[in-house]
Amino acid sequence: MTTETIDQAKAEAFGGQMVGILNGGILAFMTSIGHRTGLFDKMAGLPPSTSQEIADATGLNERYIREWLGAMVTGRIIEYVPSNKTYRLPPEHAVSITRAAGPNNLAAFLQFAALMGNVEDQIVECFRKGSGVPYSAYPAFQRMMAEESAQVFDATLIDVTLPLVPGLIERLKAGIDVADVGCGQGHAINLMAKAFPNSRFTGYDFSREGISAGKSEAKQLGLTNARFEEKDAAELNETAKYDLITVFDAIHDQAQPRKVLANISRALKPDGVFLCVDIQASSNLEENMEHPLAPMLYGVSTMHCMTVSLALNGEGLGTVWGEQKARELLTEAGFTQIDVEHVEGDILNAYYICRK
Repeated sequence: MTTETIDQAKAEAFGGQMVGILNGGILAFMTSIGHRTGLFDKMAGLPPSTSQEIADATGLNERYIREWLGAMVTGRIIEYVPSNKTYRLPPEHAVSITRAAGPNNLAAFLQFAALMGNVEDQIVECFRKGSGVPYSAYPAFQRMMAEESAQVFDATLIDVTLPLVPGLIERLKAGIDVADVGCGQGHAINLMAKAFPNSRFTGYDFSREGISAGKSEAKQLGLTNARFEEKDAAELNETAKYDLITVFDAIHDQAQPRKVLANISRALKPDGVFLCVDIQASSNLEENMEHPLAPMLYGVSTMHCMTVSLALNGEGLGTVWGEQKARELLTEAGFTQIDVEHVEGDILNAYYICRK
């Protein structure tokens, strides 16, 4: 038996890395609380303030705020002046953790840490016995995804994403038939329906809650060209009906992604376009080593996207299915022209523009 020599410097460096992970993991929860309570948003507009002044401004409990500030200060997120015990959120930090940051608000993403923690026991059991954790085990997921995606859609859908498809804006203005598969709470459909009143929009999702929210928003906006239907994408049974079909970050966690893509291909008119927005990554682990969000993506996949697919005896593609696998499945579904676009500043998504 041979004994491997320990590189002491490497061991110490890794120990330090683990301490950083420990602190970062807890800071993720604290940051999520700062987002959900509105503390970051309020502090961004306050001068340097004491914990009591922050409590008065937010209507929140001072003792909890003071302890939370301890984590925020030692985590180098909030600045602190000991002489007068005041706290300040620097504007350089606010641009990444407030609602005013729009799609750049990373604090909103950190809500998912707590969500995933709620199913850790079930995931551990899946490691031992296989299968998966059902979508129903994530009751807050629909709301969180709606908040996160709405920030992105509001900032980029009409002016950045749709123009990636040559000639699409002109066609939408003239009037075409559009479907969004896996529409969630339907915000994308309603934004497009409002921007392009001559076109007709249909949102499909298997979530009754999501479809109800989409209908409610459409009614509130007074839209007559948006409709919603509760339907599993694997059961979509339309032929040559749509000029444009969109899917936003919803293929990789499907139980039957090949069937869903085949259904989408069939539902498109011969000259139709499929705009599929999904995770920007490689299908090969070694090619994701420098991806700035790789650990998060593989972790979210383990804790949600892969497991909800496996819970339905699905393929379990996972969040990081990657461009190579995406091209394989899109080709298998009948798409002969697949162009991949990228948007400057968006490190999360790739934009697949597909034609039959």
